[in-house]
Amino acid sequence: MSKYKEGDIVTSCVTGIEKYGIFVGLDEYYSGLIHISEISEDFVRNINDYVAVGETIKARILEVDDKECHVKLSIKGLDYRIARKRRSKICETELGFSTLEKKLDGWICEKLKEIN
Repeated sequence: MSKYKEGDIVTSCVTGIEKYGIFVGLDEYYSGLIHISEISEDFVRNINDYVAVGETIKARILEVDDKECHVKLSIKGLDYRIARKRRSKICETELGFSTLEKKLDGWICEKLKEIN
């Protein structure tokens, strides 16, 4: 029995982009293709406007080939982007690690007391 079924929404990682479609990896065995005609209802001039290599996206399975471990996918009509957490830039303070250095001996003593 197949791990994937037609109609399922799966999470995949974009592994390559060609003029005709998007290559994705689903797991260590299955890979897939999102043909350019399955990207949008509108005309797709540049696939790079929709995804980037390394991006994780959601896609709908159109067809599964278990023998070849390959799936045909579509992102038409899906909110395919998976929200990424925005990382804030870490700003170094003037004191740097000096405040940690001052507290370290005290923390070590406290932990040793806890352990004993």
